[in-house]
Amino acid sequence: MEPDAKASYVLSNLAEVVERILAFLPIKSLLQAACVCRLWRESSRRILRTQQSVAWVSAVESGPANTHALVRVLEEEIEKIQVLPQTVFYIADAETFSGHEESHSHGQKKARRRNSKETAVTLERLLPERCQVLGIVAPGIVVTPTGSHSSRPLEIEDGEAGFALLFPKIDGVKIQTFHLHKDAKSRATDEDQFAEAGLKNNPDLRVVLLFGYNTWKSGATRFLHQIVNRLNEKSIVLAGGHVDSFTSLTSENNTEAAQSCGVVGLAFSGPQIQSAAVLLDQDVVDERTAEAAMQRLKAAGIPEYNSLGFMFACVGRGYQHYKTKRNLEADAFRKFFPNVPLFGFFGHGEIGCDRIVTGNFILRECNNIKDDLRKCNYIKDDLLHGYTTVMTLIHLGSAKANQT
Repeated sequence: MEPDAKASYVLSNLAEVVERILAFLPIKSLLQAACVCRLWRESSRRILRTQQSVAWVSAVESGPANTHALVRVLEEEIEKIQVLPQTVFYIADAETFSGHEESHSHGQKKARRRNSKETAVTLERLLPERCQVLGIVAPGIVVTPTGSHSSRPLEIEDGEAGFALLFPKIDGVKIQTFHLHKDAKSRATDEDQFAEAGLKNNPDLRVVLLFGYNTWKSGATRFLHQIVNRLNEKSIVLAGGHVDSFTSLTSENNTEAAQSCGVVGLAFSGPQIQSAAVLLDQDVVDERTAEAAMQRLKAAGIPEYNSLGFMFACVGRGYQHYKTKRNLEADAFRKFFPNVPLFGFFGHGEIGCDRIVTGNFILRECNNIKDDLRKCNYIKDDLLHGYTTVMTLIHLGSAKANQT
């Protein structure tokens, strides 16, 4: 056979060879290859089923004035990723996501306000049409640079920054976005909204990341307490904070609701999920006490492979709180979890407590019941805080053997 004929035979008939070759392709190229023939389509589907590791892109430097750096970086990196996103969660800094940009009119430069909704729409157009998207903006960003899980996470308290977590379909895990907003005509939370969000009658619910927006408005604090109290169960790790606003929620287009007050978030369900959270309160003021909190998180014994870390801190912490020492809490996390990427924000209030949940709902035992009763879930924990940091670890179960 001629060389071209041999190559054609191999690529048309030997599934094992075809699959090995296609596995090197980024997702967009793989989906195009799936249109070639039946063999390539079936090979592509098998590859997609094995690609279950979370990917992310990060923006840690300013981009061109006409767009946010996260949009620019996502546009470049989306061509290279090797997972098909089912859910996307992004956070960007509030100042530049809806900040100023230069526009040209009749040969003259003039500044105009960048519209956060326009930026969000531009970002969403880069993503698959059917994926869920939750986007929020906050005063500061905690981000692990794109690349390795072991990259040093950065606390970016000022300047342009952001990240997007790309969750593929993961066997045994369901990730759901939700939006619960305050109804001016009713003082009670909507039961249907809870059920739709997977927050009610869901025995597999393990973790809820919860973000309050417009919390300065009348009735917002009471509404947030209602939501938190409903979710304050020992079998659920609850973490998050107060953000400036939410910019994307593909399942919710109600502008009136966005102008009110409420919460948005992500619900993680699945029996294989394990999670833990620790609260760094106002007494944590130096490297030693910050590392002691990380030791508590480490002692939970949550698997570190196929896991993500989240840090939700008050804007009053950071380098000012630690006497001008920058990146202290993120560095403390990395010391104990060197291969777990860390993401989060600096916001206007924190949600969470010391809580550890494994697949069997085993809680951390306390040595001194009287002193530690509040932290150990024997009674309801106080989950709403200020001037604190909440560190959370989420394990999504065993990744496929060929995933890194």
